[in-house]
Order: sequence, then structure tokens, then C-alpha cells
Amino acid sequence: MPILYFLRHGETDFNVTHRLQGQYETSLNARGREQAKVCADLLRDLFARERRRAEDYDYVSSPLQRARQTMLVVRTTLGLDPAASCLDDRLKEISYGAWEGSTLAEIQARDPQALALREQDKWGFKPPGGESYRDVARRVASWYAAVTRDTVMVAHGGVARALMANFCILPEEEAAYAEIAHGLVYVFAGGRLARYA
Repeated sequence: MPILYFLRHGETDFNVTHRLQGQYETSLNARGREQAKVCADLLRDLFARERRRAEDYDYVSSPLQRARQTMLVVRTTLGLDPAASCLDDRLKEISYGAWEGSTLAEIQARDPQALALREQDKWGFKPPGGESYRDVARRVASWYAAVTRDTVMVAHGGVARALMANFCILPEEEAAYAEIAHGLVYVFAGGRLARYA
């Protein structure tokens, strides 16, 4: 099974203000760009331990701007052609539909019943016009089924949670609450997950 080197995109101002980004387009802030450089350095160290070169891997990103910007910094820092990675729609963040751009406090004020339903089944819940984590897990599984080489990927918290559930690292309901940090490298290999900082 191909090894995945997973990076969550760097920080955005929406992350700082705890707004649901989903598929809303946001850009990295200065801290997010620095986190992307840190991830590139972590990858370089991991590759050296394996006696491999950065060129030995495939590179793929979510097409959302914050992920593309992170991949650009990573590839530039690794000395690779910054524009030569692939994009895949199946790696987009979970869609929060009508909730995108809002904080949970704002949603609680508008629609407390829907938020309560989400807390009862976070894996299966779909916001108005949005997706469930189950939906995300299906599209991520479809993507992984076509992966043939060890791959560096830049995506989103929801994608990492889907991978955790798909690889049986965590049960679905626990995966839905897993914290996925910026500035770390998560390595999915052999049904296990390792984090590097």
C-alpha cells in the first residue's frame, strides 16, 4: 500500500477566528506560509532517513487555494518545480454548505437544533447544502484506490479524518473529532499513523 505523507494546509485567518472554511476560498496568512516551510523541512528529514530524494514521490493537492499555496511553498523549499504537482477535487475539504464562513457560536444562535443534531452524529450529519464526513470518506477512498506510488499530499482536516477512518486508525465517530494540526507531517503507512513535528 502506498505511503501517504499528509500535510494540512497552513493557517488562514479563518482558522484564527474559528470560522468553518469548508470549500470557501481563503489564503494562507504569514504564519501559514511559515508552517508550509516547516513541513518541507520535516519532509526533507524524513526522506533523508529513508535514503530517498524528494523527486521519488508523487505530489498532489486539493485544488482549494490554501492547499495549493501550501504545496507551492513546500515544493519550492524542496527545490522542486513549484508548478508540477497534481490537483484532485476528491481532496477538497468537507463542504459545510450554508454554514461556510460562520462560527459555531453564530450557527448556535441561528439554528441550535441543527447543531444539536450534528453533535449526535457528527460523522453522518450534513449541514444545509453540505456534505457529511461519510461523503468525504467515500471520495477520499476513491482517490486512494488510484494511488500507485508513495505520495506527498496537501489537503484539509476533513480529508485527514476520512483517511483515519478509512484506514481503521480511529472509529468513524472518533475520527470526526480528531484534531489535525497545521505545521506537522502525518505519515499514513501500513495501517498506522505517525506524526512528525
